[in-house]
Amino acid sequence: MYSTPCSPRGSRFSCLASVIANQNIQAIFQFNTDSSMFATQAITDRKIRFALVGCGRISNNHIDSISQHSEVAELVDVCDINPEALAKTVAKTGAKGHSSLSALLASTTADCVILTTPSGLHPNQAIAVANTGRHVLSEKPMATNFEDGLAMVKACEQAGVHLFVVKQNRKNATLQLLKQAVEKKRFGRIYMVTLNVFWQRPQQGYYDQADWRGTWNLDGGALMNQASHYVDLLEWLIGPIDSLHAYTATLARDIEAEDTAVMSVKWRNGALGSLNCTMLTYPKNLEGSITILGEKGTVRVGGVAVNEIQEWNFQDADPADEQIAHANYETTSVYGFGHPLYYQNVIETLQGKAIPDVDGREGLKSLEVLIAAYRSARDGVQVGLPLHL
Repeated sequence: MYSTPCSPRGSRFSCLASVIANQNIQAIFQFNTDSSMFATQAITDRKIRFALVGCGRISNNHIDSISQHSEVAELVDVCDINPEALAKTVAKTGAKGHSSLSALLASTTADCVILTTPSGLHPNQAIAVANTGRHVLSEKPMATNFEDGLAMVKACEQAGVHLFVVKQNRKNATLQLLKQAVEKKRFGRIYMVTLNVFWQRPQQGYYDQADWRGTWNLDGGALMNQASHYVDLLEWLIGPIDSLHAYTATLARDIEAEDTAVMSVKWRNGALGSLNCTMLTYPKNLEGSITILGEKGTVRVGGVAVNEIQEWNFQDADPADEQIAHANYETTSVYGFGHPLYYQNVIETLQGKAIPDVDGREGLKSLEVLIAAYRSARDGVQVGLPLHL
């Protein structure tokens, strides 16, 4: 369905070179940082109107989230180049269907356009949406290279519209409690952090379903795609990264990008850690976890998608400890249940009641870590952050 100049396997690192070339994080700070740049008025007298671009695997989470906020939000338009997928979504939602983004933008009344398309398409689509004066909500990762991510942020800020980047795992009750414990400094000095993403993505049941999956230009591999939310936790929970060293491998899947990766991390606060991920776990998804070992506390949040607090020990008690049993939840989905809570913040932002939990600048943080990891894997070196001073 989508073409790419990268050839499978043999030249994956030469292809990767084009992804990470000429990327300058310093450009972030050249943008206007004045919050008044968002010139659009708060929407207070009607429902927030959304349009959805991309009716694939993740789109149902967005559709269901909007439905849960039906008193204050509605889905008015949907778009997909696949007629069958589009027809099913139109039938499910009652929204107006479009076969192209340009057709949607020509007639939609939406305030915010949701991008659930292949990640490599997000930048051009986000820029097109921003140029019409509409807000943008992008699924993760926001882009497959840093330069494109910067372009998205710049276009939205210059247009005076919000760029929301989905990081729904931050809304998990388990991770909210963990975040609070870190912010309260209950761990004392943090010594070590380990994240594991041991999932299964089969060739026939997943990668072969769309020819863009596992490609450098449009998707990325296990780190960029499946482990993206866990990469986000590295800085959101622990703080700025000083340096990292990564290895990637394509061990079993016939894709351009990696199906397995490991990353060693040193944070600026002195903590050491690692992230390990693979899409080759037999026979199904096994674990999505984070373990933090500190001077005065030890916590492990595990399950298939950081949905179970399995270890919670601190030197000093806190009222939040009573919430542990209620924070755990059962799930068979690696997506968790954070999308509706994420949408609550988006809606309240557009109503003028809140500021974005994760805007484009915040989304760039994890994208920078991903690019640093791929640079390390390509060159076989330790990479310091920020990428450019």
